[in-house]
Amino acid sequence: MKRRHRESAVPAPAAFPTRSYDLVKEFTIALVVVALLTAGLAAVFSSPDVKPVTLASWARADGADFTATAVTELGGTSGTAEYGPPYNHTPGAAQKLGPVGLQSAAGVRIPVDTANDFVLRPLRDAPEPPAVSAALATWAGAPAARHQAWTSAYSDALTKAGGGTPAKDDYGPVRVLIARLLGLARSGALDGELQAEGTFYQTDYTRPLLFLSDGSYLESLARAEHLGGDQWGMMNETGNYPGQAWLWLYTFWYQIAPFKSSGNADALIWGLMALLSLSLMLVPFTPGVRSVPRWTRVHRLIWRTYYREQAVERDRQE
Repeated sequence: MKRRHRESAVPAPAAFPTRSYDLVKEFTIALVVVALLTAGLAAVFSSPDVKPVTLASWARADGADFTATAVTELGGTSGTAEYGPPYNHTPGAAQKLGPVGLQSAAGVRIPVDTANDFVLRPLRDAPEPPAVSAALATWAGAPAARHQAWTSAYSDALTKAGGGTPAKDDYGPVRVLIARLLGLARSGALDGELQAEGTFYQTDYTRPLLFLSDGSYLESLARAEHLGGDQWGMMNETGNYPGQAWLWLYTFWYQIAPFKSSGNADALIWGLMALLSLSLMLVPFTPGVRSVPRWTRVHRLIWRTYYREQAVERDRQE
């Protein structure tokens, strides 16, 4: 009995010209070209590598501003001390959207006591000479009203001195404490003290940044780089480099009234952007608005090739 051979289901190879192809070679060439282009474009168009601003660089560059800011931290009158949630319970400081206190909704999640966290604790934790230890003991033994009187008097004296050293007066231990804190900052020790969390890796820069933001030095650097709020700083990068252009709509509102002069601008603009985003999401369900593409027929311009082919096909069938 003869065995019948089934015809192979694989078709015969087409008679087309072929050539060898080295995939590894092509991949290597593509990788090298892309790497060179990436490095070259990054060198020409990337953002500049600006050195970070630290408490040490601030204290060395502008000791008068550091001193004045440290006094407000000690007296509880700085921007951070009066900010409210999520740092403290300052009444009336929260951003509101109508009757809803958005800033207070989440509560105090990052408690910050500026006097203790920024001044007193770093001084207590550092090795101190007897004069500083005595000043700390004097401060601890005085009532809150006396603290306020000391720091207020020293702040006024600093303002009158115009950056110089105030004449001796009844400032209690404030002069000694602030002078020692300035020394710690200039040595670089204060940066480490404010980041100390009891862990090996110190990556929480919240407190140093809050301290920096309470002074005028950081803002002056930002404005010099065109990063101020009224300079569209939210969407810019350091120097004259293009930034996040997609943030223009959010930043735009800070440049116009009534937002640019409102202390509640953050909450108001957040609410406005949420409303605009919701309106955009509801376009397919909004009568009239959802029909605009059909009325303008822009889709036929975009898909003109498809509609042209469909017209040809209809004409052929007819």
